[in-house]
Amino acid sequence: MSTVTQMSYDETVARFEPVIGLETHVELGTNTKMFCGCPTTFGAEPNTQVCPVCLGLPGALPVANRAAIEATIRIGLALNCSIAPWGRFARKNYFYPDMPKNFQISQYDEPLCVDGYLDVEMEGELVRIGIERVHLEEDTGKTLHVGGATGRIHGATESLVDYNRAGIPLVEIVTKPVPGTGAGAPQVARAYVTELRDVIRTLGVSDVRMEQGSLRCDVNTSLNRPGSPWGTRTETKNVNSLRSVERAVRSEIIRQGSVLEAGGTIVQETRHFHEDTGDTTSGRSKETATDYRYFPEPDLVPLAPAAEWVEELRSALPELPRVRRARMQSDWGFSDLDMQSVVNAGAVELISATVSAGATPAAARKWWLGELARRANETEAELDALGVTPAAVAELQALVDSGKINDKLARVVLEGVMAGEGTPAEVVSSRGLEVVSDEGALTKAVDEAIAANPDIAAKVRDGKVAAAGALVGAVMKATAGKADAKTVRELIITRLS
Repeated sequence: MSTVTQMSYDETVARFEPVIGLETHVELGTNTKMFCGCPTTFGAEPNTQVCPVCLGLPGALPVANRAAIEATIRIGLALNCSIAPWGRFARKNYFYPDMPKNFQISQYDEPLCVDGYLDVEMEGELVRIGIERVHLEEDTGKTLHVGGATGRIHGATESLVDYNRAGIPLVEIVTKPVPGTGAGAPQVARAYVTELRDVIRTLGVSDVRMEQGSLRCDVNTSLNRPGSPWGTRTETKNVNSLRSVERAVRSEIIRQGSVLEAGGTIVQETRHFHEDTGDTTSGRSKETATDYRYFPEPDLVPLAPAAEWVEELRSALPELPRVRRARMQSDWGFSDLDMQSVVNAGAVELISATVSAGATPAAARKWWLGELARRANETEAELDALGVTPAAVAELQALVDSGKINDKLARVVLEGVMAGEGTPAEVVSSRGLEVVSDEGALTKAVDEAIAANPDIAAKVRDGKVAAAGALVGAVMKATAGKADAKTVRELIITRLS
């Protein structure tokens, strides 16, 4: 077998045109499952939230969850979809241990919502992502492969199945193919999932927590030579963070381009994304609809949402994220560039919550896009996964504003908060980080700095005020950074004038 030489990303997108598509699965936050009355609490003991219906026992009959149907229609409306006046569920037949019935109740050729779109902002321009369909189904159970090094079935010694998740309402949102994004395809994919997550969170129908699996994304990628038909696509399964969505698209573009440039062919298959390396590996050949032997679910009546009900739901939709962002930008006084950086960082809701907790918009932006963004990049984490709440950021800024700590100490306090040492005020107290405000103590430190640096003191006396910076630094060092630099500077000038 010939060795494929990997091209760079820039080389690949110069020679090929990417086409992307995304299939996003959203677990709805209903109190009970899709077709039975079992609870849906996350983190319960394995196999404690099951019953004959969601386990597929003989004679058990499903009943559709009205709240899940309503949530699906609301999602469709928010995504500018047409709501079907009539639809039905189907059986998707396949055998896998996490599907206890050996089939999944889903929607096939008659979904609830079709032909919509979602606009995302990319560097000041709108990119319209077409929505093919939004359909409702039930989730599968969760399989845990143990005894191996990777957590995957290959190499595992045994597999355990938890059916608590089986039957939870699951909405699948499928985009139309998205061509024409060029080198920006990975960023467009991430921006779409980010915007979609914000829309669903705004609707209040799911907590869309990717780390818990309530939002999961399958990423389709294909390449073609300019002017040629679209290429064979692959589907990278269950990508579980916004950053990984971008990395998975980028990785597949490079891999496919390298294979095609070497004269190889792309196989239609599922692929697994590896967080540690950023690479994808082969999964299984991709099934077609025929393989699943879809047929109408005989135990459920068709869905026929009344037009009046649909319009009632439409009129009750909340202010959607893009409209809300425009209003926030005006309220906060941010420039277009400032707001775009906030959006790109995924910090809109964090800054909004920080402002609601009492911080100014400028201060909130400073912390989330400054020190906290730096720490997120260092740890390759999302901002909202750092363990710092908007309320803590607002409290931290209040401590700075009151003069109890300075910006340098605030970064140390933030470190303590992230380490789980308590609120900012508690960290200040436990670490003894409060600014030295006693004038006698500061005067003593200033006099010692002047005495230790007579040459610099002489320059200040001669009118070279800029030289005072060195004396300020000496005092800050002597007080372990706990002095207020502005106050120290004023004392130095006063003592030497």
